[in-house]
Amino acid sequence: MANVKISELTSASAAAAANEYEINESGTSKKVTGTQISAFVKADLLDDATVNFTGTLQNGGSNVVVDTDIGSTVQSYDADTAKTDVAQTYSAGQRGTITALTDGATITPDLAASNNFSVTLAGNRTLANPINIVAGQSGSVFITQDGTGSRTLAFGSYWDFAGGTAPTLSTAASSVDRIDYVVRSATSIHAVFTAAYS
Repeated sequence: MANVKISELTSASAAAAANEYEINESGTSKKVTGTQISAFVKADLLDDATVNFTGTLQNGGSNVVVDTDIGSTVQSYDADTAKTDVAQTYSAGQRGTITALTDGATITPDLAASNNFSVTLAGNRTLANPINIVAGQSGSVFITQDGTGSRTLAFGSYWDFAGGTAPTLSTAASSVDRIDYVVRSATSIHAVFTAAYS
């Protein structure tokens, strides 16, 4: 078993200025740069069954990873990390945030911000074509009438409803309707309208 201590040279010496390290292996000291440490490990320690490292290694070379890099420039290991390019099986509930849209004469969802949206209408409005639209995205838009009710909602040209006819909102004060959508292309959103939730 090799006992190895790695120490950064901090004295006012040429070695310290060159970001060299002192490696003490079972009483034998060597000075190496950060980029030479891996070579030292391969050449001198490969045949040891067990190697104990002590001391703190600071980053003195571009090929050295230290503790402070983890979670900053190097991702920490996590067996539960999901990947975007493979099928996933989730063992816990997944939730999409409902993002409140800003009410105004024209309401423009940003599909990069969320999948699900909500808005309370305080006047007759237009739900404009979203920005950052990408085929395959889906979600819902919850539409609530204010305390007055009878607010209308027109739709941008990308919103496609069955039969080619835009829906008419519920008119009662505080009533809630929902639009479920799937983005078919950069200019087409298939939408289904459901009215008057209690």
